[in-house]
Amino acid sequence: MFARFSSRHTKAETGGSGMSKLAGMRTSTPNALRTHPSPDQLQATLMRAELAAWVDRLTVTDGAHPTAIPRLTLARVSRSEHPVHTICEPAFCVLAQGSKRVLLGDEVYLYDSSHYLVVGQNLPVAGQVVDATREAPYLGLRLDFDVKDIATLALDLKLGGGLPRSTAQRGMFTGELSASLLDPLLRLTKLLASPEDIPTLAPLITREILYRLLKSPDGWRLVQMSMVDSHNQRIAQAISVLSQRFQESLRVDDLAAEVHMSVSSLHHHFKAITAMSPLQFQKQLRLLEARRAMICEHLDAATAGHRVGYESQSQFNREYSRLFGAPPARDIKRLREMQLGSVGG
Repeated sequence: MFARFSSRHTKAETGGSGMSKLAGMRTSTPNALRTHPSPDQLQATLMRAELAAWVDRLTVTDGAHPTAIPRLTLARVSRSEHPVHTICEPAFCVLAQGSKRVLLGDEVYLYDSSHYLVVGQNLPVAGQVVDATREAPYLGLRLDFDVKDIATLALDLKLGGGLPRSTAQRGMFTGELSASLLDPLLRLTKLLASPEDIPTLAPLITREILYRLLKSPDGWRLVQMSMVDSHNQRIAQAISVLSQRFQESLRVDDLAAEVHMSVSSLHHHFKAITAMSPLQFQKQLRLLEARRAMICEHLDAATAGHRVGYESQSQFNREYSRLFGAPPARDIKRLREMQLGSVGG
């Protein structure tokens, strides 16, 4: 499923909550990929099967599983789920089995075991696991990376010299998961069976994975995200400012001055990278933090909304419902029931 993919995304077709935006998306597998596979495709198929077996063995229970390898997390989900809203940090995401939809702004990105997802900025997204069952669970891997590591490697490889510094791209993209990328990823996962080798070999293999990403057809996007003093880096600074001070009233003029951009340039490049305006980005940060506080700290909606910077309770309830698909009280009740069902099931 979702094999016709490359680095393309699709606009969400409906408004309202992330849940409604992610519903109803369909793609098909072209006949070309089901007949006459190339040697590279056959090799990649075998590697994906082996990678799925390893992740299946290493993740007995559902959930995210940090590993002994720094920045490598494994995940297992045994049933399709509602969208999960979170701030996604820079990472290389791969599915050994299953498929996933990720919503950024009003755009939906789809990826499966034949395609990877790269996130190059801290972005508020909603992710939804689809087609997962106990018999065929979703099995995923996430390798976090520092954009500085990308910049250093790109400099060593003398990449980026011919890239346009003025053209900002989305801070998220997908690409085809080739055998050349699967090979080091499989070797990195196998290291979990020999912990004594991790300190020496894991950094080398991680660097190889980043190298393969940079050399892939879509690697130029990652290079561009890491370029020093580029619009991407200035937008990264703006995202950092918003993340640290999202409770404060935002004056876009002040934000633009802080990252040394004009207001028009900030708006243009911020939306090009994040698929939303600075004000929309701040709103999502506020609502995500309010939701977290209600779930984890048992705050009521009025207190949570005020904490994150809302002066109007009605505005908070309205914007919360628009993002999460239900008013705060109903949404939190549903989430707690889901948690109890997960623990019991």
